[in-house]
Amino acid sequence: MVMSIVVPVKNEQENIEPLLAEMAVLQEKVPVSEVVYVDDGSTDGTLETLKGLWEKYPFLRVISHDRSAGQSAALWTGIKAAGNDIIVTIDGDGQNDPADIALLYEVYQKNARADQPVMVVGQRKKRQDNVVRRLSSRVANGVRSFLLRDGTRDTGCSLKLFRRQDYIKLPYFNHMHRFLPALMVRQGVSVCHVDVSHRPRTRGVSKYGMWDRLWVGIADIFGVMWLQRRACPPITILEE
Repeated sequence: MVMSIVVPVKNEQENIEPLLAEMAVLQEKVPVSEVVYVDDGSTDGTLETLKGLWEKYPFLRVISHDRSAGQSAALWTGIKAAGNDIIVTIDGDGQNDPADIALLYEVYQKNARADQPVMVVGQRKKRQDNVVRRLSSRVANGVRSFLLRDGTRDTGCSLKLFRRQDYIKLPYFNHMHRFLPALMVRQGVSVCHVDVSHRPRTRGVSKYGMWDRLWVGIADIFGVMWLQRRACPPITILEE
């Protein structure tokens, strides 16, 4: 079960090589054949830094957008381009620990069955962010979890593992990455949760604030609720 890791980035030049070095260590523990970075219109030299590391990290693949399209678009681009059916997503800011991917992989192996697709979702045990980010995330996650009933307390954690074929079937829209567990459940995927670590940001600047997570997220929730209500029940086609 070989995996592809997809990393969306925008203006994370300082975090590129430290994270890639950790990915190289991870390859010794779990079967990862490629790390697909998607540069979402960076203006700080992120793309040039990535290209300069191709020879040092042969597992690295680089894709770029000509302008910023958002995290959901970057994930969609990277996952569609991935060469393996098992996908892991992770933030490029260094706050997710790549070593935790081994935990997701272990849970997936224990729960995956041929007749039941599985997604494994990381949930941060202790947030290492400032008060504003912790508060905005807690409010947004609370509202989302209450309305969507997806059983996930921390959908904002980017560490997730799933099958590429399940993701490609999802309805594609801006900000969909915030609702992946609910969207996966909608189409019959079983969601498992794993507690993971979270590290303080030591380089770069966060791209999100209070209003990004709250008001935009609330508007999108109603769209996801509509999709949940309109989900088609599974059927078996019988041939005579």
